[in-house]
Amino acid sequence: MKVCVLSAMYVIFLFLLLLTGCTSAVGDESYDYSANIECLEEPLAPQYGGGVVKNPRFDLGLNGWTAFGQGKIALRFSKTGNKFIVAYNRSQPFDSVTQVVSLRKELLYTFSAWVQIGSGKANVSALLKTSNNAQFKTVGSVIAKSGCWSMLKGGFTLDQDTVAQLFFRVRAQITINQIKPRFHIGCGSTETIINTKAYQDWFTARFTATTFDNEMKWYYVEKEQGNENYTIPDAMVSFFEKNGISIRGHTIHWDSYTVIQQWVKNLSLGDTSLPNRETFNVAIKRMGSVVSRYIGKVIGWDVVNENLHNSFFEDKIGPNASAMFYQIARALDPSTPLFLNEYSTLEYATDLKVIPSRFVEKIREIRSFPGNENLNLGIGLQGHFISQPILPYMRSALDVLGATKIPIWLTELDTKKGPQQAAQLEDVMREAFAHPAVEGIIVWAGWKPTICSEACLTNMNKTLPKGCSELCLTDNNFKNLPTGDVVDKLLKEWRTTNVNGVSDNNGLFESNVFHGIYSVTVSHPQIPGIVKLNITVTNDKPGPLKVSIYL
Repeated sequence: MKVCVLSAMYVIFLFLLLLTGCTSAVGDESYDYSANIECLEEPLAPQYGGGVVKNPRFDLGLNGWTAFGQGKIALRFSKTGNKFIVAYNRSQPFDSVTQVVSLRKELLYTFSAWVQIGSGKANVSALLKTSNNAQFKTVGSVIAKSGCWSMLKGGFTLDQDTVAQLFFRVRAQITINQIKPRFHIGCGSTETIINTKAYQDWFTARFTATTFDNEMKWYYVEKEQGNENYTIPDAMVSFFEKNGISIRGHTIHWDSYTVIQQWVKNLSLGDTSLPNRETFNVAIKRMGSVVSRYIGKVIGWDVVNENLHNSFFEDKIGPNASAMFYQIARALDPSTPLFLNEYSTLEYATDLKVIPSRFVEKIREIRSFPGNENLNLGIGLQGHFISQPILPYMRSALDVLGATKIPIWLTELDTKKGPQQAAQLEDVMREAFAHPAVEGIIVWAGWKPTICSEACLTNMNKTLPKGCSELCLTDNNFKNLPTGDVVDKLLKEWRTTNVNGVSDNNGLFESNVFHGIYSVTVSHPQIPGIVKLNITVTNDKPGPLKVSIYL
């Protein structure tokens, strides 16, 4: 996205530009190769005695010199008697002084002047405007300061004889820094972050979002019926909130028989041909418990995890169980996006349960339930690439799901442990980041000392040992592994920081930046201080974002 900053200065302050010792001469064998890089208390004499510039030392007062636009100029004298022009303005942007000169084609012209500004420091440019071209051409620039004189030296050529005007302008200094990216790069996290300072420092230096590996799941907080314990997830939420890191709510329910607590399964041991009221009641109680506790603290809810592959609640409550859960989640938290979260949709074309069109069908099924027509949904694609990623297929799947106009996240991204793991992780992350429908990536690499131990990292067996993580970004000393280096490289590449520049002849500054929230600072000698504002750059509208600053 391109950002255009138009800095229009409307202020009431004097002394923008002081000018003396101006010259423009035809280059030949007598060319003066000298230049001055110091800021002098008094300016030196103009080179070539002024050349084609009229009245270069202002011995004839202001003869030959005029103010540009509505600006005003006046002649002043230094302590030693040197004459100079003061250019100032009370209403117009970019004060300037100008002189009309006659110039010939195909000659080499050199230009120099001594300039000073009223306060601070800024770029001062010499501009040329010819009678046959309305555009300004910069012929030289210098960083000028207040209280001393700087030499501005430049040069130009022309393609035809013409009458030209020389201008001197001060340009605004502009700095753009990213405060927060719109595209989230996050990482899974575990309870060890609560009390491990090194883990905290490593995590917060990198990521803008997280998903708890297990700590918000039903089986974690209510192992036994009626005995809820949120101590760990509460502490994790508090930590991430304090550090400005967004949290994905994972997960309200999980539709798999293998992860449902035994006490929940025991509620449905009776007649399985009828909806089980007890299972429904405890499921609704669970929803009220977790959603009300963390409303406003998460940026998305995985409402029924993996409900294309699995059907525990549909089997126990009825075919519309998931649709009802999404409706209830919306009633409890009306503003937070509600995600479907599945695996194998991006990874394999052979898993027919979760091919993109089946995913779209599930979205339509949930929205067709009465009252669900306008659900604020999200698409969560886990991205467990345990074999070679097929990037063209991944892209096609994103294209199909992107046609729903529903935001997409890669929610649990990892790649197969082995010599190509880091390279494959980079390939998938780049593919996801480049797709216009994708808004975030969670790398599934929560750290614990046991799952990223030396034994786990050095194991070369095809089958991952029990208790080891498929993907680690760091070792137990928080030294990056090759996968961690990949993530750091991409984080650096995808952030726009410390963009510095000056406005052009029309007061315009343009820069390409990634989507996100930015701070913009503008300084100018006419401004007593720095102007600061925050802007949000999105892809909501085509074309560049234009920001006009009136001071």
